[in-house]
Amino acid sequence: MNTFYYQVDSIDGDYANLRRIDVEDEELKLVARALLPPEITEGTRLTYELMEYKISND
Repeated sequence: MNTFYYQVDSIDGDYANLRRIDVEDEELKLVARALLPPEITEGTRLTYELMEYKISND
């Protein structure tokens, strides 16, 4: 089971740009907001596990 950690870099309409924070990666990941928790804002930290994004509590 892989777990990935992201931070919401920016929100653009129906999409959000996520940046990996558990490894050094310059690429942003474009994700439909429908797949993300509705209460996200820029700077929100997310955990991706078992094909689901959840807001991190740390």
